[in-house]
Amino acid sequence: MENRISLPVYIRLSQIVLGIVAFFYVMYVGQDIILPLTFSLIIAILLNPFVNYLQRKGCNRVAAIFIAVFLAFLVTVGLLYLIGSQVSMFTDSLPQLKQKLNVIFKDSIGWVSHHFNVSTAKINEWITKQKSDGMSNSSAMIGQTLTTITNVLVIVFLLPVYIFMLLFYKPLLLDFIARLFPTDRHKEVIEVLSQTKSLIQSYLAGLLIEAGLVATLNTAGLLLLGIDYALLIGVIGALLNVIPYIGGIVAIALPMIIALATKEPVYAIYVFGVYMLVQFIDNNFIVPRIVASKVKINALVSIVVVLIGGALWGVPGMFLSLPLTAILKVIFDHITPLKPLGFLLGDTMPAMTIFKFKYKKIIHSKTK
Repeated sequence: MENRISLPVYIRLSQIVLGIVAFFYVMYVGQDIILPLTFSLIIAILLNPFVNYLQRKGCNRVAAIFIAVFLAFLVTVGLLYLIGSQVSMFTDSLPQLKQKLNVIFKDSIGWVSHHFNVSTAKINEWITKQKSDGMSNSSAMIGQTLTTITNVLVIVFLLPVYIFMLLFYKPLLLDFIARLFPTDRHKEVIEVLSQTKSLIQSYLAGLLIEAGLVATLNTAGLLLLGIDYALLIGVIGALLNVIPYIGGIVAIALPMIIALATKEPVYAIYVFGVYMLVQFIDNNFIVPRIVASKVKINALVSIVVVLIGGALWGVPGMFLSLPLTAILKVIFDHITPLKPLGFLLGDTMPAMTIFKFKYKKIIHSKTK
């Protein structure tokens, strides 16, 4: 009989903490490799039903994968072209916008100085200091910008290759996963894989539909108000809305700033009202019918994982945080020791009347 060594609690906790730190360190350091692979895997799962459909119609497997990847690439390029054309128009008007924003900025300084009893000279001195600090870091910022552009170009060219390879080698990858587990656990493995595939396909498909509807509503509302660059701002707002909780705040702030710079100040309030109406429709009609019930993650965990995703991988990490957390919940729910973590991630709220710790008192009888 083997003698198991029972480690003290503080050593086990130290091992867990070190493991978590090492995991996040690897995720951060290896983001240039892990991030494209993660996006490619998710897109490959989304395209898999279309590939299967083409195969059922008699199309060769390689040709079916190529057609699916090529069509996805064309749709992505079309969206980027649409957004890029709007951005170029917005860039042409930047000097006028900057001039109007400077006027608003000076008026704001005067208002703060009058109402909070702070001298204008001190405010301007603080602003000048911040500008000088920003200029001193300009070289580093330019380097980071060039690095980001390079990474984006690399990802654009790598994603189609990764997606094609993942779809082509799907039987090999599934067989590899099957070999990792004993035969008596294959039923649970199949269930986890099936739920994960269904979650990604249904959730992300619903998310794309939601983004399209929100973009349409945002653009329509801004056009009715006569706000410039309504299409660009509406699409950006819909994309930011995909980021839970945090994205919605930024999505409202951007059109309000544009309204302040191009219209009367009252239009900023109108824009706020329009976006609140869109958010109400989105939260009460679109999400419950299209996106809800796909990802059962509570609000507290959603905010935390979005912040963690942003710290690790930036904006792409914010987009990926919720679906990856949902996949982890599916895995946790099928592993007995990890089921409490799955329950913690979920949105099932226990009734307060049964919130009690159950214990059993053990009485040791003394024998003479």
